[in-house]
Amino acid sequence: MKPRTQIMDAATVRRTMARITHEVLERNQGVKDICVLGVKRRGVPLARMLCDNIRRFEGAEVPLGFLDVTMRRDDLSEQDKLALATGSAVPFDLHDKIVVLVDDVLFTGRTAKAALETVFGFGRPRAVQLVVLVDRGHRELPIRPDYVGKNVPTSRSEAIAVRLEEIDGETAVYICDV
Repeated sequence: MKPRTQIMDAATVRRTMARITHEVLERNQGVKDICVLGVKRRGVPLARMLCDNIRRFEGAEVPLGFLDVTMRRDDLSEQDKLALATGSAVPFDLHDKIVVLVDDVLFTGRTAKAALETVFGFGRPRAVQLVVLVDRGHRELPIRPDYVGKNVPTSRSEAIAVRLEEIDGETAVYICDV
């Protein structure tokens, strides 16, 4: 995918995640019973950013974990799943917690569905709230995010590329031609 149009730069991503953090804190009346799970790959740095913001804004630490949803994906063969799976890290109990699930882009809803199934494999939270940096539409499943950084209507011939410093060497969001 070749980037065509930049729609967010690093400063915009930081400001957007700060706004989302405030929304999460307001909706949940603080950090009591909150834990954060980033969906691998690019949901992980965004989840870290959310936790860093909570630490700065509230002076509180919230549990942070990572989900590998590869084994729950319905668009990969079993052989591909085994080759791609890297494992989840959820080093805390999810029972009766408010899980804030963080991903980079919401498209068809299939990754979010796989993430929900993975969450429930670790326990039974009180609630799950979905944070996405970009919602590009084209849902195939009845999934709606609780917190959205930016709504970007796209055509099927376009894609959204989120690039994050920790993985890609830059932080930006692009619209790309498929």
